[in-house]
Amino acid sequence: MTPVSPEQTLAALNWRYAVKKYDATRAVPADLWHALEEGLRLAPSSYGLQLWKFFVVDDKPTREKLVEHSWGQRQVADAAKLVVFAVKKDIGSTDVQKLIDRTAEVRGIPAGVLDGYKGMMLNTVTKTPPAELAAWARNQVYIAHGFFLATAAVLGVDACPMEGFVADKYDDILGLPGQGYNAVVIATAGHRAADDKNADMKKVRYELNEVVGHI
Repeated sequence: MTPVSPEQTLAALNWRYAVKKYDATRAVPADLWHALEEGLRLAPSSYGLQLWKFFVVDDKPTREKLVEHSWGQRQVADAAKLVVFAVKKDIGSTDVQKLIDRTAEVRGIPAGVLDGYKGMMLNTVTKTPPAELAAWARNQVYIAHGFFLATAAVLGVDACPMEGFVADKYDDILGLPGQGYNAVVIATAGHRAADDKNADMKKVRYELNEVVGHI
């Protein structure tokens, strides 16, 4: 693998911003979108349990319905892509077994070799109070969300992280609970409009020595 240089990485991260206005006429090329979906699939999670699903909403009428439940933010409808990051509702031993089976399949090893790992995960998902378990799982979704935004920047795709939406309404319109999931956070992706004034605003961040400490 040829690594991206530090200069290229920082240039991409400085280039990105939370897009407020998209060019609704421009699509994300298929190869770039495939890479973004793969980036989601490759996102890390605690134990590797992947207690999430990412719903790409392509249907335009549905996206128009979602605007009113997104504080009127047009990015939801005008961006080339809308991704709803959702968390699994009912977490239990079956999720642990699913990962064990998948690990054994991918690595070509007997599932029994993973009994210690399995026991550790079962201890977490069966003994953690439900409210704490749900909060823990939701936090994992934000890891994938950040992964998506960083991947988009490196690929030169504009994106916007969004928490300003009514999750219950999204759940209802998209039928997520019936699939075993609840919306947590969303992101839009596409190409910035030429007249989005936010694109030229300087990025406001604290100095490095204020946000990074060395112990």
